[in-house]
Amino acid sequence: MIETAVQTGEQWAEKTGWEDLARAACTAAMKQTPHGGLVDHPVAIEISVKFADNEEVQQLNKSYRGKDRPTNVLSFPMVQKDMLAGLANSDDGEVLLGDIVLAHGICADEAKDKGIAIDAHAMHLIVHGTLHLLGYDHEQGEAEAEAMETLEREALAALGIADPYSSTVSDQEV
Repeated sequence: MIETAVQTGEQWAEKTGWEDLARAACTAAMKQTPHGGLVDHPVAIEISVKFADNEEVQQLNKSYRGKDRPTNVLSFPMVQKDMLAGLANSDDGEVLLGDIVLAHGICADEAKDKGIAIDAHAMHLIVHGTLHLLGYDHEQGEAEAEAMETLEREALAALGIADPYSSTVSDQEV
């Protein structure tokens, strides 16, 4: 089963329901992958989602990626890609899959530019971050990027969210 531990920063407080939104996005993303069976498995797969501000994300991006600027979402996997298949055999019944951190200012600006609600864009970023936690990448070549985008489209469609990569959506950094 998927469990989400959600922290909501001050800037995100104007809207409620982030915990349910995060759980739905993480679950939808996982269901699109070969690890989808873990959604209904008794092992607790925990994903930490932090709704932060731009400054915090900038500091994390600088510390962990060497990029001194904020970005819309960061993912910090706690399980190596080649160990994911063994998650169902956890000794203690719990696995921390990793952390996802969203930057409010960038997320809000991107949502506004796309003409979509911030919660829909946040769900896209959480789906994207969850796929990173599961070992997917978009920086290793066009084929991998397309495969990851296809999974994102399918997860978002299951959530009732339009394709973020359609020609009507402007380019974005995710």
